[in-house]
Amino acid sequence: MQSRNKVSTTRKMVVTAMLSAVSAVLMIIDFSVPFMPFFIKMDVSELPALIASFSLGPVSGAAVCLIKNLINLFRTSTGGVGEFCNFVLGACFVMPAGIIYRKMKTRKGALIGCLAGAAVMAVLSVPINYFVTYPIYAKIMPVETIIELYQAIIPSVNGLLSCLVVFNMPFTFLKGIIDSVLTFVIYKRISPIIKGHH
Repeated sequence: MQSRNKVSTTRKMVVTAMLSAVSAVLMIIDFSVPFMPFFIKMDVSELPALIASFSLGPVSGAAVCLIKNLINLFRTSTGGVGEFCNFVLGACFVMPAGIIYRKMKTRKGALIGCLAGAAVMAVLSVPINYFVTYPIYAKIMPVETIIELYQAIIPSVNGLLSCLVVFNMPFTFLKGIIDSVLTFVIYKRISPIIKGHH
């Protein structure tokens, strides 16, 4: 029994590391979206973390978020601030999803988990960006300039908090939904391989 547990733990660590590597690569492959300022990019790097959270547990999901950001620190353009916030928001997404799925191991449970995780991530993106990310970005680019970039898309937004609620919160929720849809598409096919049941 002890030997089986050791193999299981080793396998979990190996698979978590592999998913972290895939996640780190996906984080590099980002792209701009037409309804957001140029400095905000879309990527699907939470996809492997969500798969890890469902198949190995929420702690493994958070570990994937942490490791991918530690890897990307070597190419950071934000002094580590962007990576820190990406880790926190990623963990806020995949951990609730994994916890709910663990209690309801059905497609419905997975769906509720994904929606809850995406909602938590979206809501928390506002205070995290407002109090952590943007005050540090403001040392590189003035807050007024940042707000002007948002106003170029929707002129009626007024103030940083308004920009974050109108733009970043829906964008973050959409990002979570895209990761969730992709997970639903591929999870059933790769879950047996991850769990060692193939």
